[in-house]
Amino acid sequence: MQNWLIPLPSLKMKKIITLFCFSILSSTIYGQVLLDNELVGQKNYNIVSAINIKGNKKTKDYVILREMPFKVGDTILKENTTKLFLQAKTQVYNNNLFIEVNIDSTVLSDESMVVNLNVKERWYIFPTPQFLLSDRNFNEWYTTFNADLKRVVYGIDFSHYNFSGRKDNLDITVLNGYARNISFSYSNPYSNTKLTEGFSVYGSYLENKETVYKTSTNNFIRTFKTGGFVRKSFNVGGGYSRRKSFFKRSGISINLNFLKVNDSIITTKYNSNYFDSDKSKQFIIDIGYFTTYANTDKNAYPLKGTKYSYGISKRGFGFSGGINSTSLSGFYSKYVTHSHNFYSNAKVVGLIKLPFKQAFINQRAIGYGLLNMRGLDLHVIDGVASGVFNYTLSKKIISFKIPIPFNIKAFPYIPFTIFAKTYADFGYSYLPSQYYTLLNNKFLRTGGVGIDVLSLYDSVLKIEYSYNQLNEKGLFLQISSSF
Repeated sequence: MQNWLIPLPSLKMKKIITLFCFSILSSTIYGQVLLDNELVGQKNYNIVSAINIKGNKKTKDYVILREMPFKVGDTILKENTTKLFLQAKTQVYNNNLFIEVNIDSTVLSDESMVVNLNVKERWYIFPTPQFLLSDRNFNEWYTTFNADLKRVVYGIDFSHYNFSGRKDNLDITVLNGYARNISFSYSNPYSNTKLTEGFSVYGSYLENKETVYKTSTNNFIRTFKTGGFVRKSFNVGGGYSRRKSFFKRSGISINLNFLKVNDSIITTKYNSNYFDSDKSKQFIIDIGYFTTYANTDKNAYPLKGTKYSYGISKRGFGFSGGINSTSLSGFYSKYVTHSHNFYSNAKVVGLIKLPFKQAFINQRAIGYGLLNMRGLDLHVIDGVASGVFNYTLSKKIISFKIPIPFNIKAFPYIPFTIFAKTYADFGYSYLPSQYYTLLNNKFLRTGGVGIDVLSLYDSVLKIEYSYNQLNEKGLFLQISSSF
């Protein structure tokens, strides 16, 4: 084997190498000192020395600070200040605790920064008289049931949306009329010292004089009534959630429901598949897991940002037969702001239930919750595998405020913002052939034009003129609120 020998440097060579290395090290250190001196002379950041909050008489300071993307002691690049302030303002407002949020800063002589956050709290206590409809929506009540006032539910609802100043909600409801209901709920999203965990509890007793027992072949609901109460239920439940970041939250829930319907409903004359059982009394347990993400400019009516959610739920103790079901669901929504006050929103929603053979009470799909198609408001399309795509293009027409003549701090004025819009929806809902209806297992399409009116406390009135593939046309109304 050949050996390769590397000769050691001579004493003279060692001196030359030493001088060379010293000169490089000296120049590097000198250059670094110049660089540091240059940064000191052109300081491009501020250190947050204090955050002052004003206007929050009920809400705890730490609940507001929880939504801030920076804290005392943080270093903020000057070029990022505007962006971070806008993010802070948006996140604090989206807590749904304030009607106004303003943020500015004062830079001191040592270039440290004091952040000033001014908020105006909403009115949190609402003992509200209730005048409700027993039907799915206003359109169904008005068109299908001829605006029958006998179907009205009335009573009182007491709600406190910031019970202890930690954004905890307390709600107690007592209703009578076409349905009877006594219910309570309490939720606290910030139940630990780190403000990352929350919980909720609720319970209710409900009696109905009428209940849906099947869906007709042309996709209208069929209801059962005898003159007395035909459906009674008692349920209790609770949940636990964990907020992993500013925009993401995950949690679990459990619901126990004791349900009884009139014995006739589960017969072959009406629907023997109602419970997929010959028992009119059922104990139903639902356990679920969910993850949600919301990063938008405004929760109630987003114009920019992203939302999504997904989850899995298990009903019953078995995996098939009776009321047993395993459900996977989710949605994704994207909001885009264009030039000249144009905006667009695209949303996709999906749901699948296993096994595909399901009891009737587990077959709710298009027409309930987020599985909504504008133009099919009067129809319901059951399914065990369903999907919907909604697209909306809107333009802001006008925005103005009407002052209130009385000196009410929580309601100094009534704001209005009006959007004109056009939209198109597409959907599909699969159901095994033995439950055939006109709109199942077919590609669905609807569209229309409308006006959205945003007002006090993020309430939204939607006036829509829609059509569907059945050549049905009509004017439809929807009302929603962040409270």
